[in-house]
Amino acid sequence: MTEEFEEQGGAATMDPSPLMRWLTSRVVRRICGTENVVKRRKKVEKQRVKSGMGHVVEYFHYVEDGYSHLASQVLQAFSERYDIELICHLVMGPQGKNSAEPELLLRLSRYDAFQVAADYSLNFPQHEDAPEPSLVKLASSILAAQTSADFIECAAHVGDALWSRDEARLLSLADNLGRATDDELARKLDVGTARRSRLKHYSGAMFYYGEEWYWGVDRLYHLEKRLAGLGVDREQGQPMVLPRPAVETGELRDNGSLTLEVFPSLRSPYTSIAFDRAVKLAQDTGVKLAVRPVLPTVMRGVPATREKGMYIFSDTVREASEAGVPYGNFYDPIGEPVRRCYSMYPWACEQGRGTQLLSSFLRAAFVQGVNTNSDRGLKKVVENAGLNWAEAKKHIGTGGWEELLENNRLAMYDAGLWGVPSFRLLDEQGNSILSLWGQDRLWLFSREIQRQLANR
Repeated sequence: MTEEFEEQGGAATMDPSPLMRWLTSRVVRRICGTENVVKRRKKVEKQRVKSGMGHVVEYFHYVEDGYSHLASQVLQAFSERYDIELICHLVMGPQGKNSAEPELLLRLSRYDAFQVAADYSLNFPQHEDAPEPSLVKLASSILAAQTSADFIECAAHVGDALWSRDEARLLSLADNLGRATDDELARKLDVGTARRSRLKHYSGAMFYYGEEWYWGVDRLYHLEKRLAGLGVDREQGQPMVLPRPAVETGELRDNGSLTLEVFPSLRSPYTSIAFDRAVKLAQDTGVKLAVRPVLPTVMRGVPATREKGMYIFSDTVREASEAGVPYGNFYDPIGEPVRRCYSMYPWACEQGRGTQLLSSFLRAAFVQGVNTNSDRGLKKVVENAGLNWAEAKKHIGTGGWEELLENNRLAMYDAGLWGVPSFRLLDEQGNSILSLWGQDRLWLFSREIQRQLANR
């Protein structure tokens, strides 16, 4: 392993004590359990009614973020559809340990936003490079001068001019809408960023309602469902502003000329709800499957915070429920359990059961509540994968897997990705057709596979 993979400590520790592993698991199960989520929502609504407040949704906009520009395009439709007060904030990007690799994230936001925009009936230009800092500052100053109501109306127009690199249009918008001074802009950014921090989040393109966070256009449907359930949908029975795209395998099947690469990690909540679905997508469409596991992010030296971890675990609860997959009976496998499983992985691949081993481990850790830090728990993982425990034990703690996982990590980074799960669709020559990060991108890969097959 490379020298950068250092112990981070705290919420990002890669080797917790048995007691800490148990406590973390208990806390996550308690916070993220579906019943507890329902209870918290009822409590929030009871307090809201008692205070006489309406339904207030807050939105946090990061001008340089591609996801924020996508979100800005639905603000007006969203605010008109639901009987809510939508308050808009300008914020700075993720900071500190919540921003492990900010430039990579911003680059991905531009690429990813372009890839998904059309399927969401939104717009985002294809640009690899970030807009010039002077244009970002100009766009920010225009938005900083707006009330929330005006922000809702103009944010998409300002963003379109910014991402189109149209300085003349930005200057015209500034003349018509006004612009904040440098001091006023700094104050707006400070206030918005501080508000987001008090509410315990760190990212842009975020919606907040009733003690829960919803990320951009990809999670808006969760918020829409919640608001509809509270009786504030002005168009009940009509399609949502942004319904969740479905993973549709279609009728066309490949002959193995396409390859779906999957980059999973054994401690990733999102991987746990996507891995089996990705395997099934490959099987159902006839594309070849290439599984390329990597170390969990904190075991790669990527810092993490408790607030980031809690958001990811709680968000996965909603995503798992929507996808109809089990999730939530969690027993933390970070550190030694992951190493022990990966040390068996090359042998499992030789037996033709490598994918099954990873699937079994994820199911044990995230669905069955199995303590994979014990031989008893690991035995269950191995046997549920269709492997022999007596033989498997011989390979626990052996080397050779480190280089394999490191090569996978480097390939993932070379593709402009670093989070898990990540996916790549390759053509027959091994050229990348599509590469994206996130379990919530499987639907796009399913569509791209069908597009590739239809164009032959």
